[in-house]
Amino acid sequence: MEDVAHRAGVSVSTVSHVINGTRKVRPATVEAVRDAIRKTGYVPNSLAQALAGASTKTIGVAISALTNHYFAETVRVIESECARRGLMIFLADTHDDPDQELRVIKALHQRRVDGIILAPTAGTDRRALDYLKGKGIPSVLVDRIVRGEFDQVGVENTVACRELISHLIGHGHRRIGFVAGAPGISTSIERLEGYRDALHRAGIPFDPALVCCGESANEPARRAVRELLRLDPRPTAIVASNNLMMIGAMHALRDAGIEVPAGMALVGFDDFDWAELFNPRLTVLAQPLEDIAMKAVELLTRRIARPDDQFEIVRLTPELRIRNSCGCQDQR
Repeated sequence: MEDVAHRAGVSVSTVSHVINGTRKVRPATVEAVRDAIRKTGYVPNSLAQALAGASTKTIGVAISALTNHYFAETVRVIESECARRGLMIFLADTHDDPDQELRVIKALHQRRVDGIILAPTAGTDRRALDYLKGKGIPSVLVDRIVRGEFDQVGVENTVACRELISHLIGHGHRRIGFVAGAPGISTSIERLEGYRDALHRAGIPFDPALVCCGESANEPARRAVRELLRLDPRPTAIVASNNLMMIGAMHALRDAGIEVPAGMALVGFDDFDWAELFNPRLTVLAQPLEDIAMKAVELLTRRIARPDDQFEIVRLTPELRIRNSCGCQDQR
């Protein structure tokens, strides 16, 4: 910009005003600046254009746990779809910490992203959501549905989980252990509702001792399953309500020398690439990750283009993939 200003015989601020259209400049001066730009080969910085209100062609993605295969795969598809639309992403991990979440959202805003895709943290702390709303930042929430005026994409957790539990009940299981996710997350609440609903419909009394919190993570789930195995009588089937908790459940059953499904039926929420490598192969509810991610990008680009449109909440349907770990014959 200094080279352009020197060649045109004007100040750097005048060059900026000509490029960004932020102030009226005399036609002769505008032409002199444009001529200097052509001769120097100067390319305006996209961030400088953003300061004048233009699009930066960047999207912020704030995810609560990048170590989780579910979120890692979601990010992969988001990035691919953004690239197809000519957008770049800034990626950050909130570590499911509300303070970090707020820092990340502010940092992305300061980098002038056009919009943000967020998987909200657990609990009732809404500071990040309030910041997004207060600043009018185009945003889409994924996975965890919250109350409030936001575009959101998730799955139908309650009905899907009810179907999974009903499948176990159909195999004669009445004492079904449930490893619940972290408290305060909509997915945890809805999946537990599906568990209770399936029991109610089958006329099976709800036993709170059969529900343990696995904190949506491997080691807490391992400890939770150990608690379930101490019950007398112990459950004949266990449901892990996400993929990380499935790993913890498998560890606990292996530690106890219990074979699946002969000694314990085991099913879970979330599929992953290596679920078919286990013997037995794992029966799971598979979330449509690609559809979730692509819909999130679609909603965000629409919100950026039409900020006054009505908010939309999209619920997609998981697929029950019946394999061996529930006691069924392989349906490969």
